[in-house]
Amino acid sequence: MIRVLVRSSSQFTRAGLENALSADPRFEIVNDGMSPFEFEQEPDVILLDGAEPDLDKLRATSSLSAHMPHRVLLADGVTRSDLARLVKLGVRAVLPRDSSAQEIAAALEAATQDLITITPEFLEALLPTGSEDREEENEYLQEPLTSRETEVLALLAEGAGNKEIAVKLSISEHTAKFHVSSILSKLGATTRTEAVTRGYRLGLIFI
Repeated sequence: MIRVLVRSSSQFTRAGLENALSADPRFEIVNDGMSPFEFEQEPDVILLDGAEPDLDKLRATSSLSAHMPHRVLLADGVTRSDLARLVKLGVRAVLPRDSSAQEIAAALEAATQDLITITPEFLEALLPTGSEDREEENEYLQEPLTSRETEVLALLAEGAGNKEIAVKLSISEHTAKFHVSSILSKLGATTRTEAVTRGYRLGLIFI
């Protein structure tokens, strides 16, 4: 049996989701403990209902425990950049808020197997569809990144500075600075943040 914790800012919505899942013998509803991050019984997956992805709240809860359960998010919409960050924060499914009980149940079950679920409706919005998107993305990547530059870009995505990059990769700080400069040039970026954003968009940063 899969233990599910439902969280929503609306008590009405939460009650409706809990009732729908309770009718399915595969699921058992668990409740919060005394604090927002404690549980009366450890859930296997958390179902989050929200109009928009609350990245700051997800980041805060994810940092509290190395064994935080995977999450399934019900949202009105999500962007490509949001999705990359959501997956990194433990979200394994993003569904429209009007999804059926069967769709939600399937996503919850998949999340317990560490599988990622995205509805066709959201998938169409997340994938580039026209030549304009491809031309724009090709414009950013002036030259392929080396394997070392890809490692440095991943560390940039984690917020690492030159000194931290140097320590983690066992290279000099000067070499780390050189790699960062090369990455910015190849991605046509002027800042580290811009390089990371384009790296996510081009699929150069692995989650």
